[in-house]
Amino acid sequence: MNEPILRVRGLSKTYMQGKIPVHALRDVSFDVSKGEFLSIVGPSGSGKSTFLSMIGLLDKPTNGSVFIDGIEVTGATDSDAPRIRREKIGFVFQHFNLIPTLSALENVDLAMRFARVPKTRRKERAIELLNKMGLSDRINHKPSELSGGEQQRVAIARAMANKPAIILADEPTGEVDTKTRDMIVELLRGLSENGQTILIVTHDTAVSSRTKRVIRMLDGMIESDTKVEGY
Repeated sequence: MNEPILRVRGLSKTYMQGKIPVHALRDVSFDVSKGEFLSIVGPSGSGKSTFLSMIGLLDKPTNGSVFIDGIEVTGATDSDAPRIRREKIGFVFQHFNLIPTLSALENVDLAMRFARVPKTRRKERAIELLNKMGLSDRINHKPSELSGGEQQRVAIARAMANKPAIILADEPTGEVDTKTRDMIVELLRGLSENGQTILIVTHDTAVSSRTKRVIRMLDGMIESDTKVEGY
């Protein structure tokens, strides 16, 4: 049996509010297979965003371990964490987080520049990915010249630039209309069917119902972990 692309074991996170401990995550464990398309849902304060931060090495857990592509990343030093994020993780955010002074092509290129990909190869891959996103006629446009859906597709291309083991998407449809939302979900679903592992944090049941698997969190714990019927 193939090893999961993501393994989470006993993940906990406790914050202190003054002298009062707040348990944002409580002993969370689960596996994700390569190519899975899953959503993490739950009410505000359930721990889902904290959980995504732990997987993405944006914060450190109090206890537990995270393994990405067979490598334990939980104990990464502050100097190693950026390299692991570049090599193993692609991020897609609700507010796109594109650099406004750069074109679509340059935004995707920049992700590879930090990974020291040769210039010629960077341009080739950026064009290839933007074409795949249906943006062949928009590659030289800056974010202000793109619609919300187009900006999010640029962000997805950027997330894929370094061929990450997993893509973490935090409310990726939160800033777009329903038609664009549906297009983005189908795009992500298609990437998953081609082997890309994708985790989405979302409040939108129209999004979570189209993922292959739904993890529901409550009070820092996994309340349920279910396969979506008809996927």
